[in-house]
Amino acid sequence: MGFGKGFRRSEKGFTGLEAAIVLIAFVVVAAVFSYVMLGAGFYTTQKSKQVVDTGVKQASSSLTLDGQYIYLNCTAAAGGSTGSDGKVGQIYFYVTQTAGGSPVDLNKTSIAITSAKGYKQVFYNETNSKDWWWYESIVGDKDNVVEMNEKYKITVNVTAPGWNNGIGDLKPNDVITIEVRPPIGAPLSITKQLPPSFGNLTYV
Repeated sequence: MGFGKGFRRSEKGFTGLEAAIVLIAFVVVAAVFSYVMLGAGFYTTQKSKQVVDTGVKQASSSLTLDGQYIYLNCTAAAGGSTGSDGKVGQIYFYVTQTAGGSPVDLNKTSIAITSAKGYKQVFYNETNSKDWWWYESIVGDKDNVVEMNEKYKITVNVTAPGWNNGIGDLKPNDVITIEVRPPIGAPLSITKQLPPSFGNLTYV
């Protein structure tokens, strides 16, 4: 009876080595838990940054109009005509990359035009679309990508059948909206009211 009572109260078997092992186990468990929590935090932060970056790219335009004008070619050679009852043959304008914007591949870009008579969108790589709109490198490395400090001229042949069937003839006093839509990012939107009379080359 006394032997059992003494055995239950004895703590001499709990040595310093066992205490160290228990302490090390606590430290290891705490370290693993901290690593897992930090890893999850870093992963969440990285994903959040990616979401924000993607949102900014989608919401902001990478192209801007170089200058404030678009140019109307109303010559007979371009398919247009002049005067108060004239029509636009071709439209051209200049674009550059916005500050902080992403490079824009014009081969994967589309142009959409809205007029009072209708709407039409044409991708550059569509069949025959190179007769409907095209681009020319004015300042840069002459490739198909608009990059920082580069300038491109975009020409739209609005008398081509593909456009004319959608938006009709563009006449004096018409209000038109031209959208240059890159593969990533918001479109460059240009809204203009055409003048009451056309010359061979008119800018608005």
